[in-house]
Amino acid sequence: MNLPNKLTCLRMIMIPFFLFFLIFPGICGFTASRIIAAALFALTAFTDMLDGKIARKYNLITDFGKFLDPLADKLMVFGAMIGIIVLTYETAPSGGETYALFAKIFSWAAFIIIFRELAVTSMRMVVSNSEGIVIAANIFGKLKTVSQILGIIVILVEPIFWDGFAASYFMTAVMVVTTLFSGFSYFKSYWPYINSNK
Repeated sequence: MNLPNKLTCLRMIMIPFFLFFLIFPGICGFTASRIIAAALFALTAFTDMLDGKIARKYNLITDFGKFLDPLADKLMVFGAMIGIIVLTYETAPSGGETYALFAKIFSWAAFIIIFRELAVTSMRMVVSNSEGIVIAANIFGKLKTVSQILGIIVILVEPIFWDGFAASYFMTAVMVVTTLFSGFSYFKSYWPYINSNK
């Protein structure tokens, strides 16, 4: 249980607290709950970047970390997207059609993102087990991660400042495009190792 793995565990522990403030805004009010949720999400994302840098710099990469780190990443993003959908639907009656429409569109975006993450993870597992090949994250995968983190933060804080979801729609589109593009990139990289005859 080295430092990077401890940071990963801390990230997983923080996710339920983030979801609590996101899904139950009545605890401390609409504005405060969104600010706290956004701050906790940003902090969990920062620990993701930090544990990776420390693990690579000091050669602290372990099998436990290889398993737990991507799991924590997906729990963080999936949990945030599900929480946003729940919160937006619950806010729709008082927020009108604007909130309801965004919730519906973001639900489709969340489905695409979750599908891509699970598909790439499945391909990695198959190729790693059968061929022993591990393809490192590329620039498109990193852009995808950054866009998801920034997009979720924007979606959380935008309603604090004004009605409407202009920036949220834009960031949702960026998230979907980078997610699909990185998915195609990984699929292209893994395809030569996938033999349907085996």
